Amino acid sequence: MKLYRHGDTCIASKGSFFDGNVKIDGNLILPAETHVWGRLDVGGTLELGPYSTVGGGITCQNAVIGKGVKIKGSLHALENITVCDEVRVRSLIAGGNIVLRPGVTVGEVKSDETIFVYGKIKSGRLTGRNVKVLGN
Repeated sequence: MKLYRHGDTCIASKGSFFDGNVKIDGNLILPAETHVWGRLDVGGTLELGPYSTVGGGITCQNAVIGKGVKIKGSLHALENITVCDEVRVRSLIAGGNIVLRPGVTVGEVKSDETIFVYGKIKSGRLTGRNVKVLGN
């Protein structure tokens, strides 16, 4: 699969798939319906487009996860994580804030800062400095 580089950001084309593990030193933008069958290690910010899948775990600096994404492993971010609607992920661990949108299904969630929950989610234990639930 081909990645396009723009400065320190790598961009894949829509509908791409990666057979195996992926390691990127900078930022990574994966558009809608991109599939990674292994682990995903990103040195900077990860933007994972809607309806994508990751077969293993993810490590990154910051993460924005689009609607309907399925992550079979854990997501570890050194800073912030934003998880959009209807995402499925095993667990979330962040050094900063975590934002969870409606319909998220997640196991354990750990944050060194605040966990923001918008709407109804399915989760295991939520552990953070603050947990704020907004909406129903």
